[in-house]
Amino acid sequence: MKISSYLILDGRITCGSDNILSPCNPSALVALGKLIPTGNVETWHNMATAILYPGVNQFEATSDTIDLVNTFGGEKPDAPDIYQQSEFDKEKDTTTFRQFEDACDRVKSFYAQQHTLQTVAYNMKARDDFYSKTRAEMTVWEALEKLDTFVDECDPDTQESQLTHLLQTAEALRQDGKPRWMQLVGLIHDLGKLLFFYGANGQWDVVGDTFPVGCAFDEKIIFGTKSFKNNEDYNNEVYKTKLGIYSEGCGLDNVMLSWGHDEYLYHIVKDQSTIPAEGLAMIRYHSFYPWHREGAYNEFMNEKDVAMLKAVRAFNPYDLYSKSEAPPDAQSLKPYYSKLIDEYFPNPVVRW
Repeated sequence: MKISSYLILDGRITCGSDNILSPCNPSALVALGKLIPTGNVETWHNMATAILYPGVNQFEATSDTIDLVNTFGGEKPDAPDIYQQSEFDKEKDTTTFRQFEDACDRVKSFYAQQHTLQTVAYNMKARDDFYSKTRAEMTVWEALEKLDTFVDECDPDTQESQLTHLLQTAEALRQDGKPRWMQLVGLIHDLGKLLFFYGANGQWDVVGDTFPVGCAFDEKIIFGTKSFKNNEDYNNEVYKTKLGIYSEGCGLDNVMLSWGHDEYLYHIVKDQSTIPAEGLAMIRYHSFYPWHREGAYNEFMNEKDVAMLKAVRAFNPYDLYSKSEAPPDAQSLKPYYSKLIDEYFPNPVVRW
C-alpha cells in the first residue's frame, strides 16, 4: 500500500531573491526580476505589490523603478549568497559538537524512547491531530518568548533556553550577511517546539533527529538500527524493507518523517508566510541528520530534493555551531527581528 502525502506543494513564482505566493502575471514578474536589485527588499516589495495588486498607487511604483535605474544603472548588485561557506565559526572546534557517544544518560534515554514510539500508526494519528485544531494564536515574537522556558532534552551541546539558541542562530546568519529571509529562518527554525505545550506526549514527539517511518530504519540514524528493536514497526514485513511503503525517487515531500517540531512548524510556515522554498526546506529537514549529513535515504530523492539538500547543508553550521556561552540580549534585538518577521508573515497573529 502507499500512503498519500499530507503535504501540498505551493506554486511559487520566483523574482530576485524572494518568492511570492500569487496568481500574478509571470511575465511581469520576470521583467521586474531583471531590473530590481535583490538586496533592496523594501523597494522590491513595493514594486511587486504594484503588479500583484493593480489598485495601489502606480505612481509610487514607477518612481521607485526610476530611482533604482538611476542608482544602479539597471545593473543588479550581488545578492547575498546562501551557499557561501560560513565565516562566523572559523575559530570554533566543530569536532566537539554532536558527540553522542559521550552524551549524558538524559540524551541516551530520550533517543531510546523516541526510537521505540515513533511508528507509522503514531505518525498518522499525529498528523490527523495537527489538522483537526488550532492550538493557539499569537505573534511570532510572543511564541519566541513562550519558548524561552523550554530546554531541549536531546541536545548534547547546550543547556540554554530555545530563545537564546534561536537568537544565536539568527545573529550568526546576520553576521555573515545572509539574506533576510534566511536570518528569519534562523530565528524561527525551532519554534515548532511550542508543540510541547500543546498536547505533546513528552519530548520524544517534539525534539530530536528525524527519520522516515514506513521503511527500514537506517544504520546512519543516531545510535543505529539496534535502538529500534522495541519499535512495533521494526519487524513489520512491509516497513522493514528498504523502500517500505514508498517508491524510488518519489521525493521527500511524499515521505512521512517522524513527527516533531520540524514537521509541525513546516506546515504552519508553509501556509502562513512568504518564506521561499529553500527556507521551508531548512525548517523541515534541519533535524534530518541521517539524510543531510550521513547521506542516507537518497533513494527517495527527486530533482527538487537535490537542490533543497544544498540549502539545508548551507544552513546547518548556523544551527549547530552558533551555540555559545554568551547569551544575546533579546530586548535589544527585538526591534530588528520584529521588522524581519513583519516582512514575511502577512498576518502578525499566527495560528499555531
